[in-house]
Amino acid sequence: MEILEKNMKLLFWTVGLIVISSVVILLQKLWLKPRRIRSVLEKQGVNGPKPSFPFGNVSEMQQIHPQSPASVDSKEEWVYSLFPYFHTWKQRYGSVFLYSTGTKQHLYVEKPELIREINLHMSLDIGRPSYLTKPLLPMLGTGILRSNGSLWSFQRNLIVPEFFITKIKNMIDIMEGSTLSIIKKWERCITENEENIAEIVIETDLKVLTEDSISKACFGMDYAQGKQIFAKMAAMQAVFSRTSILFGFLNLSFLPTRENKEMWRLKKEVDMLIMEMIHDREIKNQNKDDEKQTDLLQKILEGAACDTTLNANAKGIFKAKHNMNQLIIDLCKNIFFAGSESTAIAVSWTLLLLALHPEWQQRVRSEILDTFDKKMPHSFSDMRKLQKLKVLTMVIQESLRLYGPAIVASREALADIKLGEFVIPKGIYMWMLIPSLHRDVENWGPDATEFKPERFANGVSGACKYPQAYIPFGLGSRICLGQNFAMTEMKVVLSLLLYNFSFNVSPNYQHCPMFNMLLMPKYGLRLLVSKVHYKDE
Repeated sequence: MEILEKNMKLLFWTVGLIVISSVVILLQKLWLKPRRIRSVLEKQGVNGPKPSFPFGNVSEMQQIHPQSPASVDSKEEWVYSLFPYFHTWKQRYGSVFLYSTGTKQHLYVEKPELIREINLHMSLDIGRPSYLTKPLLPMLGTGILRSNGSLWSFQRNLIVPEFFITKIKNMIDIMEGSTLSIIKKWERCITENEENIAEIVIETDLKVLTEDSISKACFGMDYAQGKQIFAKMAAMQAVFSRTSILFGFLNLSFLPTRENKEMWRLKKEVDMLIMEMIHDREIKNQNKDDEKQTDLLQKILEGAACDTTLNANAKGIFKAKHNMNQLIIDLCKNIFFAGSESTAIAVSWTLLLLALHPEWQQRVRSEILDTFDKKMPHSFSDMRKLQKLKVLTMVIQESLRLYGPAIVASREALADIKLGEFVIPKGIYMWMLIPSLHRDVENWGPDATEFKPERFANGVSGACKYPQAYIPFGLGSRICLGQNFAMTEMKVVLSLLLYNFSFNVSPNYQHCPMFNMLLMPKYGLRLLVSKVHYKDE
């Protein structure tokens, strides 16, 4: 009996300790840690809407509706409808403020000086928000767009050399060939119309163009093979456009709901398709009669194999049981997503702006004719000619400023860091709304909302007061690794399209940019496309 009483007491104290420990952990996570993070910034003069336990400012965010200033042109109202609470809070608390979604503490940044400091901070102490990794796992896995630390560094070192200009030069023929296919399709559409004008939803075909380019240039595969991958990833993208995931609301992706089951199915199917692509490449590599590929997929496989060998000698960066095949699949998925859709959308918005400003469309076309002397296509082998397209470059830069595909830039402080006048505590999530930042009157001048490519006549450094606050490709060490590829492809595609076609805005076009992970046209970019004829034809 005495032994039983001792055991009962021991059990009682054990349960008590577990309960107390659990309460302390919950208190630390739900109250003390968030409060500490906020107090560090509040002591530095950073304020924001007062959070309520346990959901922070979620209720207020859901109640704030878009209200655009009366002075803003109607075509700019969409900017204020994306995340209206940001604009409301900016008016109340300034360009830097705190807000909360549950236990997560966020720092909104629209102060150019602070963004400059973030841009210049190149250490691994600033990374992608870790809480995004889990909900985005089916689509991006632990690929480069969502990884941090050594895992990110490993992938970056594999990719960076493949996007040097010297490598991109060898991809131009592929970009050109993909564009010519779209040109032939549009020419057929024009000739089938009695008025020789076709109304075309351009982003649909441009997406096919860029998907074809990335499939061939980076993975050595036909578009027919990659089409299934792109389609299934587009279906996943539609789900992940929900702001509840983006800003850290309650994540229920682990529940077996119909939506989640569909997501898990798509993830499995995409992984299998990419694994088949990898398997086909490995078979070709084993066949001595086949010429060994030198594309990005090949470099990824060789880099993974090299680290696997190092792991066997306890010198690799990953643990011996690390699933290297899944890492390769995830990295490929990231490239499929980032390398196609964003460029297609960027070209689409640029063509819309040129359709709205025909004088600039003609200036670009004239420059193309002068530079290539009417010898298009098959004229891009000389990279110096592409670099001479100064007017086109200015137009692209201005288009990326006003309608860049990326809407938000997000970072997590993985350690306490000093950024200019601020000490940023570990665990804070920093958010930058790019469309609003790129329209900041203090940085860009009173004409910040207007399409004026001439502002980039002397490059980005001459276009605004704080050039580091121009971030269409991201910022800091996490800047888009495919920036050179994207800019080159945009120049090739736009040169060919503007050489062949004239663009006007369709009367059926409805201007309604929306957030769908990227800045997308809600009702499609409908343009009137006609063939350009030259006197000597």
